[in-house]
Amino acid sequence: MKFDLHTHHYRCGHADGNIREYIEAGINAGLKVIGISDHTPYFGSQEEQPFPYIAMGKAELAKYVEEVLQLKREYEGKIDVLLGIESDFFPEHTEIYRQTLSLYPFDYIIGSVHQVSGVSIFNKNRWRDLTLDQKITEKENYFALIRDSARSGMFQILGHIDAMKGNYPSFTDIVTEEALDETLKVIADCGVAIEINTSGKTKLSGGWYPSNAILERARYHGVEVTFGSDAHKPSRVGDEFEEVAGVLKDIGFTEWVYYKQKRKVTVPL
Repeated sequence: MKFDLHTHHYRCGHADGNIREYIEAGINAGLKVIGISDHTPYFGSQEEQPFPYIAMGKAELAKYVEEVLQLKREYEGKIDVLLGIESDFFPEHTEIYRQTLSLYPFDYIIGSVHQVSGVSIFNKNRWRDLTLDQKITEKENYFALIRDSARSGMFQILGHIDAMKGNYPSFTDIVTEEALDETLKVIADCGVAIEINTSGKTKLSGGWYPSNAILERARYHGVEVTFGSDAHKPSRVGDEFEEVAGVLKDIGFTEWVYYKQKRKVTVPL
């Protein structure tokens, strides 16, 4: 059974197409389940929409939820449309995110770390002039935030857990084995799934998030996995689903999961 839990649309300011177009693309790709998961507003800011090319404005959230629910009803029997959202994780703003998101009937929430030390993980310049020790510290800080996001209890899924490599492929070569293993243990203990996110192909690193090497270690630690294309245009919905399934089988996974009404649904590989 094919599913895709990570899709965006025009409200975030950096994706193409409306929600209906992603659902239709999912049907055409043979999906049985599609999750709509656009970026949360910046709840920690006093501004309505401080970053219009990154995330929707606060006033759009209720409209987004209503649109997804309306389309869920319309497409019933054709494809199961799930109401999801991709939430940033800022430790200092955890409670306002928790309280605001609790007002809506999300099937699942993806927790993604997009900033470390106040700088985007995709900013290539953040690595300029850093010593090796400083690079190790930055990578360890990234994984520490991911551990905290797992422990927060806010998320069913953690998004693209090595996406910091996206525009800095050398990130993979910075050795922080203990931090990675600790992170995977915490994720497993907290019962949170990680996504295999195929959008890495759109960045300098290429490939998927996380790497196959991390997936092998995730399997060892008992971490559950799910699938998300992280599509920012309808043509990428379900992208490389079969290839991901094949790699997971080779690694030793026998199943993956998705979430409906925040309850885990297990799907055999």
